[in-house]
Amino acid sequence: MNGHVIRPANDVERIEARFGLRIGALLNERAERTPHDISERLRVAREQAIAQARASRLAGAPADLVVGTGRTAVLGRQPGWLFRFASVVPLVLLVAGMVLIDEWHDRAQIEAAAEVDVALLADELPPDAYSDAGFVEFLKEAPQ
Repeated sequence: MNGHVIRPANDVERIEARFGLRIGALLNERAERTPHDISERLRVAREQAIAQARASRLAGAPADLVVGTGRTAVLGRQPGWLFRFASVVPLVLLVAGMVLIDEWHDRAQIEAAAEVDVALLADELPPDAYSDAGFVEFLKEAPQ
């Protein structure tokens, strides 16, 4: 089942509540060490977030669809298949491009070797000349 665990709604809410309590406790612990003006801004922001969460629960909206105003973080749903597909497309294009470049490079090498073979075979040289030690010198000095 793709490794995903499907939990009943009450388990998810209980986990979310426990997570919220942990985050709140950590924020309270860190708030003791922050300057007074920053701690007051954090307290006000926390109160606003709690008020929005309560309002959304009373309205019956799912918690992951609540969008806050200002500088608040929004936790959304897991990305759907379209998002995952769109994430894989660049990787597929990159691999396809690399394969095409490799094919083009191989074809260019084959064509270069074929041109050399055609030039050698079209020349009026006897076959024994190819095994001669001075053949490389002949190629260097021969008019093109």
